[in-house]
Amino acid sequence: MSILVYTESENGKLKKGAFECVSYAKAIADEMGTGVTAVTINAEDAGTLGNYGASKVLAISNGDLDKFNAKKYASVLEQAAKQEGSKVVVVSSSADSKYLAPLLAVGLEAGYVSNVVEKPSSLSPFTVKRTAFTNKAFANTEINTDVKLVGVSNNSFGLVESGGSASVEDFSPSIAESGVTVESVDKVAGKVTIADADIVVSGGRGLKGPENWGLVENLAEVLGAATACSKPVSDLGWRSHSEHVGQTGKPVATNLYIAIGISGAIQHLAGISASKVKVVINTDPEAPFFKAADYGIVGDAFEVIPVLTEKLKAFKAQNA
Repeated sequence: MSILVYTESENGKLKKGAFECVSYAKAIADEMGTGVTAVTINAEDAGTLGNYGASKVLAISNGDLDKFNAKKYASVLEQAAKQEGSKVVVVSSSADSKYLAPLLAVGLEAGYVSNVVEKPSSLSPFTVKRTAFTNKAFANTEINTDVKLVGVSNNSFGLVESGGSASVEDFSPSIAESGVTVESVDKVAGKVTIADADIVVSGGRGLKGPENWGLVENLAEVLGAATACSKPVSDLGWRSHSEHVGQTGKPVATNLYIAIGISGAIQHLAGISASKVKVVINTDPEAPFFKAADYGIVGDAFEVIPVLTEKLKAFKAQNA
């Protein structure tokens, strides 16, 4: 009857969202008087999940699962949930989990709620709070099925260390045929990804050209942040489409989002509105972004960003 958690990994390393999902599951498990079982797929650091509340880890090691495939992943998670008798299954709200969750929900005959931002306010009926209308509102949603599938919104619950340990067991489920073959996956290496970042520094057309992107990258490096851009920037070819954030690009839910030279089109604001603190730097005091931002600087990015970057470097050096 333990709560089952799917913990995502990449290149053998668990993602930050994996620890957040386990932390979330632990909070529910404590109220239900049960434990947390995590499922890892080709992850090398499965044992670290115990520190965030997992009491058991089902570790899958299978070359057929090296590349993400929604049908295959949903199938192995379904088998794990049935083996453990889990009535609550927790996944993240990442792009991959949103692909596999509907398939998993069908297999488990479970009600599925995505973008959940808090632990259940009630266990009977099982009620969760989720974002709605592109993060403009919240909905309190009851899940009335026997099995509940919860998708936790990134950076909503946080990482909670419990100081425990987990037993790691090999798990060898059958691998479903999917009819789809992933030939290759191209990803940016050596940088913080937008999906895993606590901080995102994003640039717009106000930077005037790709040759000025060093302003964004230097600030991001100091902050340990991911870099991103607005849709016009990616459309112009200044930056890769993989960095485009917004309603039509990648939605972000970071602790801090810094927008440089971005006016704030409604699609962009909708995609970043779940971020906790939003900062805008723009020469136009009437830019729509100022109405959505928590902090704003009316000024020239070419003057403001170098000073801000140096001040942050000095602050970090003093507090190292």
